[in-house]
Amino acid sequence: MSEKSSTPDRRTVLVGKAISATVAHAPWLWPAINRPVMKFFDRAAGGWDSRTGAGSVEHLAPLAAAVLAVKSEPERILDIGCGTGAATLFLAREFPRARVRGVDISAAMINRATSKIGLDPEARVAFRQGDASALAWPERSFDLVTLVNMPLFFGEIDRVLRPGGSLIVVATLGDQTPFSTPSKTIERKLKRRGISRSGGGSAGPGTWFSGVKEGKGG
Repeated sequence: MSEKSSTPDRRTVLVGKAISATVAHAPWLWPAINRPVMKFFDRAAGGWDSRTGAGSVEHLAPLAAAVLAVKSEPERILDIGCGTGAATLFLAREFPRARVRGVDISAAMINRATSKIGLDPEARVAFRQGDASALAWPERSFDLVTLVNMPLFFGEIDRVLRPGGSLIVVATLGDQTPFSTPSKTIERKLKRRGISRSGGGSAGPGTWFSGVKEGKGG
């Protein structure tokens, strides 16, 4: 896969940031815009990896840096907004004993992600279509939740993350990532839910944030 990726145009960046801001500050408006977002990604799924560089060293660099901030090895991982599965499969390689799930609103993206799994007799990795505003899993299901280039539904992140669990948020193009939320907003809104910043920084062109939820897992 090429290490190069096309830079999103200004309109794409502005629209993505507007959607992310809406989700962060007025998530009740999401039902009015989720279908156009789903259709956009269904149309974009073909050739997505080659156009965006998804799965390249450059694309994965901030996620690779962020996993170093995870202090205890997770047993169950959820990658929200998994797209074609590049980050999900990276996490499966990094944490070989964990069960890893990827969810995305686009069925076309999920189809491409599923085709990459290969031999997995223990069904350690699985993908499903779903809306990040209403995740299908019960409360406290995961001890690591990751989001790469995704709007943040803070309530759902908090709901499915176990006490003591870790959160990673990545923007692969930093401030120029269309679907991204300012770090100050992330930190403030998570803190209200008992998820405190544990790390953050930049790697390649991207940035990352990590947090830990208060309490002990069990």
